[in-house]
Amino acid sequence: MNGGQAMVLGIVLISTMGWLISSWIRAKHGYPIENEWTGTTSKTGPDADRKIELLSRENERLTGQISRLEERIAVLERIVTDPAERTAREIDSLR
Repeated sequence: MNGGQAMVLGIVLISTMGWLISSWIRAKHGYPIENEWTGTTSKTGPDADRKIELLSRENERLTGQISRLEERIAVLERIVTDPAERTAREIDSLR
């Protein structure tokens, strides 16, 4: 085998290994696996649809929780950065 043939064989081997590793990682983490002829394969069915629905609900819940925490952090930042006199006046005005 001469150098040109070895190089072609090496390129084919490297690209095949890359595709295999990519497919393995995708499958391991639950992403759709790419099919060489028809694009991507998908896992559809009642279990997949239910998981998507549960994840969507959890995403909405966590988004709401994050926005509430951001509001609380903004209040804490305002309290920490305001001068002590102003904070004392505001506390006294609330009483």
